[in-house]
Amino acid sequence: MEPESFLLGPTEGPAARVLNAGGRARAVLICEHASRFIPAKLDGLGLSQTAARSHAAWDIGAFELAVELCGALDAPLVYSRASRLVYDCNRPPEAPDAIPVKSEVFAVPGNVRLTEADRDLREAAVYLPFRELLSDTLNARLAAPLVITIHSFTPVYLGQAREVELGILHDTDDRAARALLSAAEGSGLHCALNEPYSAADGVTHTLREHAIPRGLPNVMVEIRNDLLADAQGVNRMAGLLTPMLLRIMRDLVPDDDADGR
Repeated sequence: MEPESFLLGPTEGPAARVLNAGGRARAVLICEHASRFIPAKLDGLGLSQTAARSHAAWDIGAFELAVELCGALDAPLVYSRASRLVYDCNRPPEAPDAIPVKSEVFAVPGNVRLTEADRDLREAAVYLPFRELLSDTLNARLAAPLVITIHSFTPVYLGQAREVELGILHDTDDRAARALLSAAEGSGLHCALNEPYSAADGVTHTLREHAIPRGLPNVMVEIRNDLLADAQGVNRMAGLLTPMLLRIMRDLVPDDDADGR
C-alpha cells in the first residue's frame, strides 16, 4: 500500500492537487498551507477545537486568495490538502518544525514522541506527493515561469502586534521580491521586505527547493489574515495583487502577448 493511501482514507486523498494546470500565464502559484484538514487516522492530532481552527493549522484565507489569483492571472495553482500540523510542506524533512509539537501557543499532542517511522510516513504521505506534483507542474511549463507562493499570517503573534499588511519575502534571489515591493507602492498597503518572517526563519524552503535551482524568479507573498477574513477582503486583496503580479511578470518573464501572460 502506498504511504499516501495508508495515512489518507479512500475519500480523503489526494495529498496535493493542481488547479488550472494548463493556465497560460508565465507564473505558477503555490499554497503550501491551504487546508486545516487532518486525516481521520490521526484522530485530530489531539488538538483543541480552538487550535484546530486557528492560524496554527493553516494559513487563513490564503487558499481563497490563491484561487482568485489563479483565475485572474490564468496560472496553475499547486496546493497541499493537509494541515501544516500534519506536515508542513514548506519545510524540509530534517526540519524539526516540519511536524511541530507546538505552534505559537498551541500544543500539538499528536506530534509528540513520534518515531522515525512515524515521521517518515508523514513525509511520504503528505510532503513527497506535494513536492512531486509541484516539480512536475514546473517542468511542464514551456517557458520559465515566475514562482509565487501565497501565505497569510496572524495580526498578533506571541502577544506582539504586527503592523505590516503585505510581507514580501525572498531567499538568495531577490529580483521578484524587490520588483513586487516597487509595484506595491501607492497601493495603500503597509508593505515590507522580509516581514514578518525572513529566510533566516526557515520559511523559504519551497523557493530553495523548486525555484532557485531552476533559476526561476520567485517571491513569497504574506498577507495579514485579518485582510482575508471574508470574501470581500479576499476579493479586494486579489484586485490589488493582480496588477502588481502582472507587472513583475512582464518585467521578469516577458511574453509576446499584449497582456503579459
